[in-house]
Amino acid sequence: MPASGVSAAAIAARLSAVGLPTRVEEHARFTSVEAEVPESLSAESWKEVLAALAEADRFGLLATCRNGRTLWATIDKPVPTTGNVRGPSHQR
Repeated sequence: MPASGVSAAAIAARLSAVGLPTRVEEHARFTSVEAEVPESLSAESWKEVLAALAEADRFGLLATCRNGRTLWATIDKPVPTTGNVRGPSHQR
């Protein structure tokens, strides 16, 4: 599992420990975590949720009247490097 997947799994585990159902998905450039947030989440649980989300590269809360509230977080995958980053025409 890539490092982003390990980090995402750790975030998902912390959110699950607070009682939030989570989903983890692998994408080409990042791994995402989503969790549904109930209306009755306690202040102490919010503190743990925010501490878990602080481990992500980006996070947010999507709130709609139709679907309720969904937390999301993404962890970037490393960008592959090449041996010759300057290109073949670089002169010294």
